[in-house]
Amino acid sequence: MKYLVLALWSLCLAATSLAAQSNYRVQPGDTLAIEVLEDGDLNRSLLVLPDGTINFPFAGTLRAGGRSVSQIQAAITQAIARNFAAPPTVFVTVASVRPPVLADTAFEPETIDIFFTGEINTPGARAVEPGTTFLQAISLSGGFTRFAATKRVQLRRVGHGGNVQTFSVNYRALSDGAALQNDIILQDGDVILVPERRLFE
Repeated sequence: MKYLVLALWSLCLAATSLAAQSNYRVQPGDTLAIEVLEDGDLNRSLLVLPDGTINFPFAGTLRAGGRSVSQIQAAITQAIARNFAAPPTVFVTVASVRPPVLADTAFEPETIDIFFTGEINTPGARAVEPGTTFLQAISLSGGFTRFAATKRVQLRRVGHGGNVQTFSVNYRALSDGAALQNDIILQDGDVILVPERRLFE
């Protein structure tokens, strides 16, 4: 009887969690866990970028900010369906939400936040010291996935007026000994995006 009560209680908690997630609208800074039953290589955790987008293999850039998990799930399923003989089974959950920003700004932060996304083994936000460079940050990323297009690593920066600057770096050439004339010094909110490798790239 005790085990039955525990099982029912667990089911109630799971149902409550699912209901809460179905009503929740994803926000920039949240982390999504995405699972594709038909291809485990596609399973990953993705950070929702400051502009509200995510980048998923075979789907490219998708809007996630302001959407429910079921809407994101449907968008991914539709985008990758052409790569499967039958419609794939996709599950999306909110793995973590971005903590609220504290109102107390009496002390200046000693770190800046940068974001890794795309074909990175450990995507997400990192707090780094001011003055950290692009290459130093890459060393914190945990390495690239097998889908990574290391010739086209991008740094995206939101400038004044909301304009987005994009810097492209051939990381493969650098790792093979090419010289980097100017290593980019990172700013708070910078996003390092590693795109998916194209066929035969």
